[in-house]
Amino acid sequence: MPRVSAKRQITLPIHQCREVGIGPGDEYVSYVADGRITIVRKTRGAAKGFLRHVAGDPAVSDEESLEGALDEAAH
Repeated sequence: MPRVSAKRQITLPIHQCREVGIGPGDEYVSYVADGRITIVRKTRGAAKGFLRHVAGDPAVSDEESLEGALDEAAH
């Protein structure tokens, strides 16, 4: 069972890396959602549809959404 090192590093099981095409030196993106960390090999379009389960609120403008995100980040 892989463990997190003191430097917060992890080793991914080789069989999982092979299954999803992750190799040494590949770049990746990680996301946190619903209390889980998801790792995706960084390729154009790899995250397409990743947030499809998130419902937007059409009553909130893009500007209001950005202001809300900036306010949260400031606190």
